[in-house]
Amino acid sequence: MSAQTGMAPPSLPGFAANRLRAGPKPTVAHKPRPAAAARAGLMPWVPVGLSAGIGIWFALPFQPGPVFFALLAVVAICALIVTGRAIRWAETGRISWRAADLLRLSGWAILLVAAGLSVTGIRAMRADAPVLGWRYYGPVEGRVVQIDRSGRDRMRITLDQVVLRDLSPARTPEKVRLSLMNRAADDLPRPGQRVMLTGHLSPPPGPASPGSFDFRSFAWFDGLGAVGYSRNPILNVAPPQGGFWAMHQAQRAIAQAISDRIGGQAGAVAAALMTGDRSGITEATNELMRASNLYHIISISGLHMGMLAGFIYGALRLALVAAQGAGLRLRWPAHKIAAVVAMAGAAIYLWLSGGGVATERAFIMVAVMLMAILADRRAISLRSVALAATIILVLNPEALGSPGFQMSFAATVALILVYGPWARLSPAIPWWLRPVVMLVVSSFVAGMATSPIAAAHFSRMAQYGLLANLLAVPVMGTLVMPAGVIAALLAPLGLEAPALWVMGLGTQWMLIVAQFVADLDGAVSAIPMPPTAVMPLLGIGATVAVLGWRRGQMRPALSVTVLTSGGGGLLVLAGFLTWGLAARPLLLIAPEGEAVGLMTPAGRVVSKPSGGSFVVENWLLEDGDAATQAESAGRAGWNGPRRERQARIEGTEWRVVHLTGKGAAAAALPHCTAQVILIVDDRVETDNKAPPCLLFDQRRLKQTGAVAITFPDGDPQLRSVADITGARPWAGR
Repeated sequence: MSAQTGMAPPSLPGFAANRLRAGPKPTVAHKPRPAAAARAGLMPWVPVGLSAGIGIWFALPFQPGPVFFALLAVVAICALIVTGRAIRWAETGRISWRAADLLRLSGWAILLVAAGLSVTGIRAMRADAPVLGWRYYGPVEGRVVQIDRSGRDRMRITLDQVVLRDLSPARTPEKVRLSLMNRAADDLPRPGQRVMLTGHLSPPPGPASPGSFDFRSFAWFDGLGAVGYSRNPILNVAPPQGGFWAMHQAQRAIAQAISDRIGGQAGAVAAALMTGDRSGITEATNELMRASNLYHIISISGLHMGMLAGFIYGALRLALVAAQGAGLRLRWPAHKIAAVVAMAGAAIYLWLSGGGVATERAFIMVAVMLMAILADRRAISLRSVALAATIILVLNPEALGSPGFQMSFAATVALILVYGPWARLSPAIPWWLRPVVMLVVSSFVAGMATSPIAAAHFSRMAQYGLLANLLAVPVMGTLVMPAGVIAALLAPLGLEAPALWVMGLGTQWMLIVAQFVADLDGAVSAIPMPPTAVMPLLGIGATVAVLGWRRGQMRPALSVTVLTSGGGGLLVLAGFLTWGLAARPLLLIAPEGEAVGLMTPAGRVVSKPSGGSFVVENWLLEDGDAATQAESAGRAGWNGPRRERQARIEGTEWRVVHLTGKGAAAAALPHCTAQVILIVDDRVETDNKAPPCLLFDQRRLKQTGAVAITFPDGDPQLRSVADITGARPWAGR
């Protein structure tokens, strides 16, 4: 409605905070009421816009450069101008107030998307570092910055300030990581120590198949330019220098003390909970935790930060209130003093754990909620969660695609949404039963929110995860974390033993629960990996549905609420349908031609019972297949000698031949005929002529990476890793 009508401009349905009463305007000079965006507040939508920009940046097939960001700046300036002038245009009658609201909201959306693109570009420029482009064997010198354990139960060290033989500093990776063969956890150099050893290095490996997890991207943003292994002794070159390494020394010393005092894997888990050092946890324990859906317990996350800060806050507040009752006068309210101390405790926990990305994310979430208490705002709300997400995305935009980021915020938002109904229903439940029901409800809600994300990322689902969490998480909150805090307070006095004993009981109980649940029949179900479009559909759909449904101050019109939430629900439904109806590729070729997998009615059949085991394990996992490589190779499909495997692709005229080992290149050309897919783990010379077969040798696979082939019309349709990553710096092309 025009400003000349003397009526208040209508609000944009779904975004208006309150509808203003109609009435005459006092004077022409009176400022018009704010647009819908300002009235409702856009904070919950800020991380959504940033996420859209970040997602677009990662989806681009090229690395954005100066021209791209110059055009982006022009678009952002135009959006800013339109956003600023929309109200003036409505006042003069050039557009309606509804159109002004839409223009302003659209302009802010464009600005947020541009901001997401920009922060990702800035983060990429900061992360840009050399990546090793070939296999290297020789001396490796560097400073130890991290010690952990690999998925194959080997100790690993990460080095920075790297020096490699005959390699200039401009081409040397910023960091390298080496697995140490036959090296015990107590026989390792100290963090900060400069060491030298002889090792094998290679570029970070690419995805096992198109659409699989791209470790190269993760490593590039982490500054990790090469990975490898060493079988040789480690020589100490120089001791740790500078006070910075005191943190790491304290972490290792405390972790070792906790582990030794409690003993066994219970001690290793307790050390991981208190310091973030998981090097003492064996892969068998990790597997138990994954199978029982308790793996989140041994990784410092929002759960641990929340429990620790919550215990400090609650205990101190009760103590201060009791002291006030005894006559103590406080200059500040007790709850604000408790919030400050709890934040300090969380900061010390962050420092002690080494400050990993996941721990920083957990600290930011807890800090935002404690700061809300200091500001007399609701500590747990969608606004505070949105603020935490915004801070994390600005600092680490690559976290958007990580399962930790997605699962933690999905669980938090789900618990916030269920808090209102719980507050209304809980008074009707007997007080003695209320904590049990609350635990069941919260575990169920968090599990339902995070299960699809975990299944999409890890291709597995723990069927009894709810049971395991109901048995383990209460012990975690009531025994383990409080005992850990008390042990930390008593340690300077040498009185920590009883608290550590209690903590050990709690971690031992968690291991017993994990073993019990993992041993149940059907404890773990394999889930096929979803297509690339599924996670964006689920994420966007769930976010739109939640923010469209929320009422609070916004109180949108019912029709708009139904339309927005319904649209989000349809996107979620489309995501699940796309996931359920997707078919896995008929043929998969490993990045170096070391393995080939053919899909049959009995499941995927790999060409060899050994070789390329890491890639094959990922294929079977992503297929939703629980078979081992040996079991897969034993299925019918391939025939011929071990180094010369052949198979016919059912429903087509095509055959596939896989040649490996010494002499594979020389034996390749006789097999290279029409309607043959030939895979060779060596370079094949073809006299510069186009071969009649579809040839994948080392030369071609170095350019394409892993390849997936389908046969929609009886002819092969190729999709490679290079088609997805494009000309990105971490692709190494």
